Amino acid sequence: QAPLVESGGDLVPPGGSLKLSCSASKTFSFFYIYDVRWYRQAPGNQRELVASISSSETPNYADFVKGRFTISRDNAKNTAYLQMNSLAPEDTAVYYCNANRLDANYWGQGTQVTVSS
Repeated sequence: QAPLVESGGDLVPPGGSLKLSCSASKTFSFFYIYDVRWYRQAPGNQRELVASISSSETPNYADFVKGRFTISRDNAKNTAYLQMNSLAPEDTAVYYCNANRLDANYWGQGTQVTVSS
């Protein structure tokens, strides 16, 4: 079983909203001590960091999503979220969840977000 599983990707029109989830598997211990990051990768582009949230729940955002995206986590549910508002076609990408602590680094399989009319 993959350590992290993303969900919530979909096709939405420009200006729409989506909420992505990143759920840690039952075998993923101590999710709460990991920093969690959302990355995205569009076709032909490098993977880029979108947002992060530390184990102490401090968020950080890439400039291109500030004011539109919100990252959060619910450690009781071993889940992190990415609320995306005011979506634009350039937000189209596969979105990946990453959990990181020291030399431990885990990835999900990604979820497709397509913004198109």
